[in-house]
Amino acid sequence: QVQLVESGGGLVQAGGSLRLSCAASGRTFRTYAMGWFRQAPGKEREFVAAIRGRGGYIYYADSVEGRFTISRDNAKNTVYLQMNSLKPEDTAVYYCAADGGTIATISNRYEYDYWGQGTQVTVSS
Repeated sequence: QVQLVESGGGLVQAGGSLRLSCAASGRTFRTYAMGWFRQAPGKEREFVAAIRGRGGYIYYADSVEGRFTISRDNAKNTVYLQMNSLKPEDTAVYYCAADGGTIATISNRYEYDYWGQGTQVTVSS
């Protein structure tokens, strides 16, 4: 069982930055694929970014490419999402997700086994 705890959300003006953190339990964190997803009111939960455990390959949604950066610190069992040049449309609850198996499609939320409780990000115009 893996527990995920997100932090770092908040209210920021358009153009500003935030860094989200996701602390994970478990001794095999380094092998887990870690993803960030977000869900705005009335919308489906959507993929934001992900990083594989093996190889560290990184993936981004087109909407955040060039503005967001995902990284991981395996020594701290933590994955980060640095969000720059934030826009009002980035407003959502951001969720951290983890999977210890082999994910075929890393942007597919149904392939992740573990989820955090979410952290609210609000970007004002």
